[in-house]
Amino acid sequence: MKALQAWFQSLAPRDQRMLLLGAAAGALIVVLGVWLPLERHVVRLEEQVRTRQADLAWLQTVAPQLGAMRSAPRGSGSESVIALADRVAHETGIARALNTQAAGDGSYSVHFEQVAFDSLLNWAAELVLQHGVRIVSASIDGGPNAGVVSATIVLRAS
Repeated sequence: MKALQAWFQSLAPRDQRMLLLGAAAGALIVVLGVWLPLERHVVRLEEQVRTRQADLAWLQTVAPQLGAMRSAPRGSGSESVIALADRVAHETGIARALNTQAAGDGSYSVHFEQVAFDSLLNWAAELVLQHGVRIVSASIDGGPNAGVVSATIVLRAS
C-alpha cells in the first residue's frame, strides 16, 4: 500500500486529479451500470415471488371446492351432448346465438355468433366441470364490440 501511495505522490498534481476523477467515474459506472439494474431486477423477482405465493395460497383455498366439483355426480347420463349444450346455453343466456351440428366421430360442433365472452366461458365451464363434457377444440374470434366473440367449439362426451 505504501508503494501505491508513493507512486501516487510522485505523480504531478494534474495527473493525480485526473486519476481521482477517473476512479470516481469508474465507481459511478459500476454503481449505475451494474449495481442499480441488478437491484431493480432483484426487486422485480421478489415481487413475482410474492405474487406467486399469493396465487398458491388462493389455489390452496379453492382446491377442496375443485375436488368436490370433480367428484360430484355429473349431469344426467341419458342426456345427449347436444341437448346438454343447448340446455346450458339457455341457462347462461346465450342460446339465441347457438348453432349445432353433429360430426361423424361422436363429437359435436357448436357455433356461437356474437356472444359475450364471459357468458361463453361460463357455458363451457359448466359443461366441463358439472357435466363431464370434453372440449376437443375451440376457435374464438373477436367481434366488432369489446367483449363480444364468435366461436366454434367441438364437444365430445367423456
